[in-house]
Amino acid sequence: MLVEINPTNPQPRKIEKVAEILRNGGVIAYPTDTIYGIGCDINNKKAIQRIYQIKQRPKNQPFSFICSDLKNISQYAKVSNYAYKTMRRLLPGPYTFILEGSNEVPKMMLTKRKTAGIRVPDHPICISLIQALGNPIISTSAATPDGELLREPWLIEAQYGKLLDAVIDGGPVPGEPSSVISLIDDEPVVLRAALGDVSLFS
Repeated sequence: MLVEINPTNPQPRKIEKVAEILRNGGVIAYPTDTIYGIGCDINNKKAIQRIYQIKQRPKNQPFSFICSDLKNISQYAKVSNYAYKTMRRLLPGPYTFILEGSNEVPKMMLTKRKTAGIRVPDHPICISLIQALGNPIISTSAATPDGELLREPWLIEAQYGKLLDAVIDGGPVPGEPSSVISLIDDEPVVLRAALGDVSLFS
């Protein structure tokens, strides 16, 4: 099901409709400030397992997730003063930060080192959805099985249609992944240099 939502001024009624799908254990595709993502409510284990099946991904590779703001991140991760200052400079934006997860994060979402990848995308649809749902949303790329990113909602619908409960059409996105930066032990490590500028860490 394609749901058209205005990317700059999301219609509350449509956001609530998709949030309700997520509350009921649904899996959706949605636009971010980097790529289209596939996601569900972070607290719904069955929905997370569905995404593992859709993505054909091993269980020992947890997904990252998106929060609505820095305050929301501090609920789900242990944020030092250094990490807070760093993220405040760069978020919202095209970055995934690796942080030590808090007890609020489901165990299946953490690595063996108890870390998690967390984003705050600079995209009104994402932020509105998380605020309406009240929980973070899983974030993994909408891509073909061989890894090609799907940049158009209709392509996602064609590839995954029956496996997803809704595909948000929020218009075009940059089509490049986020930069990934580990902030574990206050030692920044650039794990992937992509859309977000990482010169701050060089």
